[in-house]
Amino acid sequence: MADEHRIRGHPGNESKGALRIQNSVKGCLIFSQESGLENGGSLLPEDVQPPILRLNAVCPYYTMFPLDFPLRCLDNADKNDWVLDPFCGRGTTLFAARLLGIGCVGIDSNPVAAAIAAAKLVHTTPDAVVERARLILSEASEPLSTPSGDFWEFCYHPETLKEICILRSGLMKSCETAEDVMLRALLLGILHGPRQRGSPTYLSNQMPRTYATKPNAAVHYWKRTNNTVPPRADVLDAVKRRAGYSLRKLPPPSEGAVYFGDAQGSEGMVPPSYRFNWVVTSPPYFGMRTYRPDQWLRNWFLGGADSVDYSQEGQIPHSSYKYAKGLSEVWRSIAKRCSPGARLIIRFGYLPSIPVDARETLRASLKLAGSGWRIRRWVEAGSANNGKRQSEQFGRVTRAAASEVDVYARLEV
Repeated sequence: MADEHRIRGHPGNESKGALRIQNSVKGCLIFSQESGLENGGSLLPEDVQPPILRLNAVCPYYTMFPLDFPLRCLDNADKNDWVLDPFCGRGTTLFAARLLGIGCVGIDSNPVAAAIAAAKLVHTTPDAVVERARLILSEASEPLSTPSGDFWEFCYHPETLKEICILRSGLMKSCETAEDVMLRALLLGILHGPRQRGSPTYLSNQMPRTYATKPNAAVHYWKRTNNTVPPRADVLDAVKRRAGYSLRKLPPPSEGAVYFGDAQGSEGMVPPSYRFNWVVTSPPYFGMRTYRPDQWLRNWFLGGADSVDYSQEGQIPHSSYKYAKGLSEVWRSIAKRCSPGARLIIRFGYLPSIPVDARETLRASLKLAGSGWRIRRWVEAGSANNGKRQSEQFGRVTRAAASEVDVYARLEV
């Protein structure tokens, strides 16, 4: 692989396996890894079994396509190619690139998405992750701070909340190793979910696993169902069981990086040494304004407020023209980091309650970019109800979802 395409980690430290993670400043690199692997691959290994795919489900998050979509898109990629996803979400494109042995970079303006996506590039062991959690818990007898109020009282057992807050403080203080990044993602994945028989798999009182119920609604539900006594969940035990499941078999490590920031300014975020041959992505669902508030509890764990954030700062506006204009800024920005002839594949969807002309919106956005992206073909992707995303699991679909469309473009300069 050409030197200009290699990730260097910390300045002055160019050893293989160098890691760098930050999670406090927007626009920063929150994860990179250099594997030093000599072998690549352009096809999914024949012996792939479900355990090797479990890392991709480490934490639920809104996603617009299943794993087989980027795998199909990248089937003809060369082992020296690099792929970019400027709206990486939970990192499905990155995980597909890892399975195929090609380099990848992801960008997302949501800190929860960036934290989950970063874990898709990690290579570690269940024992190492559990030991890291044990060490953080042993270093502090009390958390630096603990939120209070009815929601927190009904959501978590006092001892469980104490352990969560100690781990939160520890990971906010330092999240610089593969074990830190993976532990953070595992905890995000079990922070809330349904109550189950036996040892608790999730740490909270009854709640969806995919999005966090708003505090007032959650308290009302727990009171109405006479369910105000949360279970005592042993956080370390839950981490141990989830790590053993999710990390049982990992794909070989591959080079990659995840950035937390707005892809409209990607050329100032991603080092100029990167040159991408592929862009596989799915923009935020048109009309979807709940990415941030629906993930408020996970955002708190990452250092955010202990209340719901309804702001839309850093999000692409959801009016037809402004949305197309916002996308055009992304296409223009990433073109500066793409090689001539690079392929851009976009899956586009929208809420059925807020219809939009998908083809016209994408066509307008690429034209406004004025960067040489030329549409080659359109493909109807079918309905989102047909296993194409987690919309139904998130409880946000009240009627049949709108059909999606894929657009294939090339960079002609």
